[in-house]
Amino acid sequence: MKHRAKEEEEENKLVQILGGNFRQRLISSWQTQGLKSISGDSSAVSIRETVLFPDQALIFLKYPQAAPLFTKDDIDCVYFSPNSTQPHLNLQPYSIDSEDHYLQIVRCPLQTRVFTTSIGIKSNGHLLPIGPTFCWDSLAYEALIDYDNTTIVFVKGLNLPPKRVMDPSQFECVYGRDFTTSNILLLAEVISIGQEIVRCKTPLSILSDSQSVNSSIKVSVRGVDKPVISSVARPYRRLDHNPPSRKQHQMCVCTMLRNQARILREWVMYHAHIGVQSWFIYDNNSNDDLSSLIELLDDENFNITRHAWPWIKTQEAGFAHCALRAKDSCEWVGFIDVDEFLYFPSGLPLHDVIGNLTSNVAEVRVWCHNFGPSGLKRVPAKGVLLGYTCRMAAPERHKSIVRPEALNSTLINSVHHFHLRSGFEFVNMERNVLVINHYKYQVWEVFKEKFHRRSPTYSSDWQDNENLESKDRTPGLGTEAVEPPDWSTRFCEVVDTGLRDQVVEMLSDPKTQMLPWQK
Repeated sequence: MKHRAKEEEEENKLVQILGGNFRQRLISSWQTQGLKSISGDSSAVSIRETVLFPDQALIFLKYPQAAPLFTKDDIDCVYFSPNSTQPHLNLQPYSIDSEDHYLQIVRCPLQTRVFTTSIGIKSNGHLLPIGPTFCWDSLAYEALIDYDNTTIVFVKGLNLPPKRVMDPSQFECVYGRDFTTSNILLLAEVISIGQEIVRCKTPLSILSDSQSVNSSIKVSVRGVDKPVISSVARPYRRLDHNPPSRKQHQMCVCTMLRNQARILREWVMYHAHIGVQSWFIYDNNSNDDLSSLIELLDDENFNITRHAWPWIKTQEAGFAHCALRAKDSCEWVGFIDVDEFLYFPSGLPLHDVIGNLTSNVAEVRVWCHNFGPSGLKRVPAKGVLLGYTCRMAAPERHKSIVRPEALNSTLINSVHHFHLRSGFEFVNMERNVLVINHYKYQVWEVFKEKFHRRSPTYSSDWQDNENLESKDRTPGLGTEAVEPPDWSTRFCEVVDTGLRDQVVEMLSDPKTQMLPWQK
């Protein structure tokens, strides 16, 4: 009764749109009369919804207050064939992830789209009733509320041209509890739209409910005379509308990664030494115990936070999301990968390089030097900074350090740089002052994993026979993870020991010669 009363309260916050036909793509609403839930009341753990990726199913588990969370060993992914209430197959989940005590994300292998996936509880043999299931290719997947009370919605399937702002009058934001069957929806103005990022004018009734993680009110987008896009996005994350006048940190970094625990400790400790004060880690479905390492680094007083970001090929959206979260505490944010290290050849400190910029500069573009295996055939024992010392001669593309407060409100970016507000400009940093050492082509044992890690951006995955000339690929390597005979000597045109020498001088223990990340 309490659950229904809450639903009715939420419905009363919305206005009724008469005559609306808001049909959306719902893959399946499996009837589970034959399945037995954990308990008979609405306070039980439940499947809130499922999102189907090409190779896996994300199952979102909703928990009542104070309920213990499952571990990976507590549950199975359970598969049903069509028109059957009897399980066809049980498999262990890839991973189980949580950011709070109300919601978990279970990643299950996707057998085929013919099968429906549920969660089985090993301890008692109970099955969770299957919730609504959505297809990833058209989905509003994340939302948060900005300082100015506008809602930022991240939407897959808009298919908009890259790097372009579109006409917002051709779209509407839609708030509601069920876009499939309900005609109780609230429409709101779209303020800006570009790429996968939509900024909406948030209705007052939604603002009053936005703090509740268990809210069932979702937000989505529709084009004029088009259906509402399916949604799992709930705008409950809200930024402080009274941010501190002085930022807590001068320099922060944000990265998106998957299965990079091996190098993270070195990356964090080195950047802490040169002046980085806070790290935002967007975890894109890691299963290498990355979360435990981040907890350990946090216990060692590194100001590092992990944000579960399960959405594939959404690096631009993830960086926009990170910029929003960072702007209340960070004066500057660098957007770099975990195999990229800031290097100051002149020895000028990071604080001085940033501090010497004029007030109208809001983006620093830094060139990248790509390093090769440097003659090595095994993972260097002391880390990438000491192990890889030979690189390509010409720099390739740039990465950016930005003032998040000065970003254009559309948040449009191309991973490497953002659009800025009027009155602000970028500068290209001189390479003798600051460059990025990108340890891109490591020993084959490490590098071959790139063939098995999905690209975080829009580019084709490496094993796909498409877009073979993309700069995200490796020149001359093809689409198969077969080691070339001369791999260890490739990409070596200039011997560059500058950063290695700095690290040895600054960070080596004088007695043991050990580096901090080796201890």
